Amino acid sequence: MMSHRVTRVVVTGSESTGKTTLARDLAAHFGGLWIAEQSRAYAERVRRDLTADDVGPIASEQIAAEDAALAEAIRRNVHWLFLDTDLLSTVVYARHYYGVCPAWVEAEGRARLGDLYLLADIDVPWTADPVRDRPHSREEVQLAFQTVLSEFNAPKCLVRGLGRHRLEAALKCIASEESPGK
Repeated sequence: MMSHRVTRVVVTGSESTGKTTLARDLAAHFGGLWIAEQSRAYAERVRRDLTADDVGPIASEQIAAEDAALAEAIRRNVHWLFLDTDLLSTVVYARHYYGVCPAWVEAEGRARLGDLYLLADIDVPWTADPVRDRPHSREEVQLAFQTVLSEFNAPKCLVRGLGRHRLEAALKCIASEESPGK
């Protein structure tokens, strides 16, 4: 039996940049699967301020969700898997909030790199919710994402624009990664 290739596209970036909407829209466009941000689900479930002790469990839940989604994509013969963040987001936020990220999380992040990272720009309005807490740190956090993506040699493309324009920008990024010679 021949192995089935699943292309993993990670939508990443600072808080309130439309990552969930973009991941969902891309999955619908390509007939793929998408998985939600695990750190958000974790934070909503524990309903308290997160600490450095939460980084490991968040990373473990992210790994489990990715593995389950990848297995489902293979089982259903789906070519595209869109992730609303991944372990690199965990690395960024662990460093941002706690000054350090556990070495095993960074190692897993390197080992599990996506095929393409769509870095959602901060050109969309901030929308408050119970999990988001840094509206005035968007530039700082966005720079941290750019730094980590470069540090990990992750293939990346900046996605800008509002609404349909953001989706169209993401589609152009994906198309340029799939072009012959890449």
